[in-house]
Amino acid sequence: MTSSHQVKRREFYNGIPEFWYDLYDMEYALLDIHLIPQNTIMAIHEASKRVYAIFDKTADLLRELDDVTLLELGYPEETLSYIRYKSVPQECIIGRFDFVVSDGSMKLLEFNSDTPTFIKELYRVNEKVCEYYDYPNPNEGMEEELAKELKRGLLSSWKSVQREGEAKIVFTSHADNEEDYLTTKYIQELAEVPSEYVSLDQLQIREDGLYTPSGVRIDVLYRQTYPIEHLVDDKDPLTDDKVGQALMQLALEKKLSILNPPSAFLLQSKGVQALIWGLHEEGSTFFSEEEHQWIERYFLPTYLDPETFEESGMTYVKKPAFGREGDTVKILEATGKVLLEDKNETYKQTLPVYQQFCPLPVSVISTDEGEKEASLMVGSFIINGNPGAIGIRAGNAITDNESYFLPVGIQADKKERNTCKS
Repeated sequence: MTSSHQVKRREFYNGIPEFWYDLYDMEYALLDIHLIPQNTIMAIHEASKRVYAIFDKTADLLRELDDVTLLELGYPEETLSYIRYKSVPQECIIGRFDFVVSDGSMKLLEFNSDTPTFIKELYRVNEKVCEYYDYPNPNEGMEEELAKELKRGLLSSWKSVQREGEAKIVFTSHADNEEDYLTTKYIQELAEVPSEYVSLDQLQIREDGLYTPSGVRIDVLYRQTYPIEHLVDDKDPLTDDKVGQALMQLALEKKLSILNPPSAFLLQSKGVQALIWGLHEEGSTFFSEEEHQWIERYFLPTYLDPETFEESGMTYVKKPAFGREGDTVKILEATGKVLLEDKNETYKQTLPVYQQFCPLPVSVISTDEGEKEASLMVGSFIINGNPGAIGIRAGNAITDNESYFLPVGIQADKKERNTCKS
């Protein structure tokens, strides 16, 4: 039996073109709204700007580290030359922080600096939900800012390859993955530059560059959703050639520019958070006194081994340095007893990092199956160093790929929620 809420949800989201309101045959985008006070929104933006400043400063230090240290931070050996290459002035065009926001405090869980998703949801769809419930949109005007920075990043990338003539810009993803494909098409639409979409499997690598199926050489490749840690292992199914590594080599030889840039992958490893926390704990002069205060306020103790938590009796999280959607994540007691774990183990061979456990706040959400409790994680975009759109993933205590998109609105004074629509 179809619920009234389910009918309304489908009717509403069917009115938003090219949006995946269901994923993996499951409800994804909720017809619900979570209200956040304006001062909290401003605090999330402030936290994002400060945390990014820490990562931005650390990027130069990372490029100076020797190979052994970089390997200890979890980077694949095949990427070491690539991550040291600074192709454009911007370290990261589009990044997303994941925060625990609870009782006035904000703690960083991780930085999705290389291939963050959740973009169309927060930059376009959230506004539609706010209009539906008649609440102010905390992300108002940010789509235009995103478009502006995309153009700027694409221009910087084209200049870096130093080829004359008109730039050939290609956007790419796995065309058979609905979320990846539609996210990439949305970014392409926003950029408003002459460009083409080509599926990853249709790109052609030659000695002098990367080409479209029609034989046009590509200057800039925008791969919003395909991680470098996956690309590095890519092989041609017919020849067994390491095409992913060949693609990175083209970038190093300035025969191609790739966005997000190599520096975005440099910041993706959660080992970077362990490095930042280690420098903070030893009182390193690399960070200013103010920056140390920011690290203490927003970062969680993070290490490359669990010893500190085992000795202090603290609950901690074991997570892969490169991992996504809660895959291979475990919450453990100091004794090593597993309290909660994601059953997927895709990243079992990836270097683990150990982070102090910080529980997500819990709230009631409205779903097709009725009301239920869910843990809330705040995603906050950072666009070339500037705070961007915010939104919420609602789901299990470990945020996984079954989590919901929960739209957010600004909690207005003396205004009641329009409950007749829920």
